[in-house]
Amino acid sequence: MKNVVVTGSSSGFGYFITLTLARAGYKVWATMRDPHGKNKAGRLKLETMASREKLAIRVEELDVTSDHSVHKLADTVLGTDAKLDVLINNAGIMYVGITEAFSLKQARQQFETNFFGIIRTSKAFLGPMREAGAGLIVNISSLAGRLVFPYFGIYCATKFALEAYSEALRYELRPLGVDVCIIEPGPFPTGLLYSGPSEADKEVLEGYGDMRGVPGALLENFDSFFKSADAPDPRSMANDVLNLVEMPREQRPTRQVSGIDYGTVELNKRVLPLQEKHVRDNLQMGHLL
Repeated sequence: MKNVVVTGSSSGFGYFITLTLARAGYKVWATMRDPHGKNKAGRLKLETMASREKLAIRVEELDVTSDHSVHKLADTVLGTDAKLDVLINNAGIMYVGITEAFSLKQARQQFETNFFGIIRTSKAFLGPMREAGAGLIVNISSLAGRLVFPYFGIYCATKFALEAYSEALRYELRPLGVDVCIIEPGPFPTGLLYSGPSEADKEVLEGYGDMRGVPGALLENFDSFFKSADAPDPRSMANDVLNLVEMPREQRPTRQVSGIDYGTVELNKRVLPLQEKHVRDNLQMGHLL
C-alpha cells in the first residue's frame, strides 16, 4: 500500500484529498494543527469516515510553521512505514485586503505557512525519497501563483515563490527519480477566502478612504458565486490530485490547473516552451527536462 502525507487535512481541499486518496486505496497520514482543540471537529469527521468505510487514514498533528512539529511527524511516518511515497503540501492561509495595510508581521505569517512551511515538509521527506529513487511531491499553489489579483498581494507573493521553488526542485530531482508537480486551483468554496485577519496597519488603511471597502465587496461577490448553482465542487480538485498521483511519472505535467482558470491554462501553455528553451539552450541543461 502506497502511503501519502496530506497537510492541512482538517477542512477544505485537504479534507477531500484525504478521503479521495484513502478511498482509492492509499494509506493517508492526515495532518492538521491542534487536532484535539481548534480542529477537533475535522479530526473526528475523518476518523468517523475512516471507521465507517474502513479507510487507512491516520490523523496526526502537524504545524508546518514549526521545525519541531515537522521533524516529529517525519519521525513518526518514517518510523512506522520506513518510506513516504507521496507528499501533498496543501496547508495554506489567505489574507484579503489592502496590501499596503497588512503589517510586516502579517506578511511573514503568510510566508511562514504558504512558503517556508512547504520547504520544511519537503526537506523532511526528500532524503528518504532520493535514497529510494522514487517519490512524488504535489504542491497546492493557486491561480494566484501565476496571475496577480489586486487585494491578494501578499498571498500572490507566497504562491509565486512556491511556484519558483517547486519548478526548481522538479528540475533538480528528476534525475534522482523524484517528481514534483504543482496544482493551481481556481476559486472554490472551501472557506479559505474568509479565514484571514483584517489589515493590521489601521493608519495606512484610513489613507485609502472609500477604497477600504473594495476588498469586502470583492469577497461578497465571491460569496454570492459560491452559493450559486455554478459554484465548483472542491471534490473535483481532490480528483485532480488523485489523477496526478496515479499518472505515470513521465506523463505528469509541471503544472495543472483545477477548476475555473481565468486564462491560466493558456498562460502555462505559452510559458512552458520559453522556460524549457531557457533551460536547454541558455543554461545548457537539457538533461534536466
